[in-house]
Amino acid sequence: MPAHPDAASVAAPTAWSWRLAPALVVCLAAPAFFVARLPWLGWSLLAVGLVIAWLMERGDAAGHPLPSAAPATPHDSTARVRSSVLSRGLDPGIATGPAAGIRSPSLTRDLSLIAAGLLVVSAISLKAELDDLAMVRFALALGGAVAVPYVLTRWVYRDRAIRFPWRGGGRWTTFQWVWLAAVLVLGWLILPFYFITSGVYLNWPVVDTPELIARLFVGVGAVGIWDELFFICTCFALLRRHFPFWQANVLQAVVFVSFLWELGYQAWGPLLTIPFALLQGFIFMKTRSLAYVVTVHLLFDAVVFLVLVHAHNPGLLDRLFLV
Repeated sequence: MPAHPDAASVAAPTAWSWRLAPALVVCLAAPAFFVARLPWLGWSLLAVGLVIAWLMERGDAAGHPLPSAAPATPHDSTARVRSSVLSRGLDPGIATGPAAGIRSPSLTRDLSLIAAGLLVVSAISLKAELDDLAMVRFALALGGAVAVPYVLTRWVYRDRAIRFPWRGGGRWTTFQWVWLAAVLVLGWLILPFYFITSGVYLNWPVVDTPELIARLFVGVGAVGIWDELFFICTCFALLRRHFPFWQANVLQAVVFVSFLWELGYQAWGPLLTIPFALLQGFIFMKTRSLAYVVTVHLLFDAVVFLVLVHAHNPGLLDRLFLV
């Protein structure tokens, strides 16, 4: 899968940095919220992580003045500098001329955006329910977890760190189409065995009427889309501005998998959700296409939906699955 040209626009961070410590602390708030279900621990971790990041950046600012950009050449232009700034997710107002200095992204700001999203999501129970109130609660909380960080970065921090690149690198490659088919096959082989033999399908409500089945279909799909908006386009993209790909990907996977645990993917579910979260980060890094990672996720969730209907209604879809 070829890398999208924009993938090279992120400056390569150093392999290891003490700045990884506050990012890890902030991301560990996710298992505190969604696995251990200890809100006080999650709040504490978020606060500690942000304070450590702020102290580190304050120390860096005191010891290392902001470097200036390289001297302009006759061929430089304001448009080129603006493009460079935007590609790094910075505020175009920071550098509007060839001779202007470009400020590095703030780790404290970016971690605060992740923290804001986690706080919004953690305000509700993630137990899967299909009544009207539960669906409204999910819509407001999950929608807010994406909207609040976006509003903060767009209109408060004014650095446009969060974007939703729908089309990415253009037409999908043959490999990408093959991977979509592979997702369906792997889901068909693995998910029925996981849900039914582990009994985790009981974490979802019984769907034995057309209305409940329709609600489940909408809910599973909506949460799947939200997963990519928050964990990939928000958490992963923000972390990628400060850390090498693999570090940022592992950190976002900690958050991703913790959410899925409370949602119902328990027992040995992390053996599935951890590779899935890591692969989604890898695919997004390569394609820069929200449309593609959402398609992958929705195909996977389509199988999840069918398996849940099958598990709660023995005999209805027996011919479709092996378990």
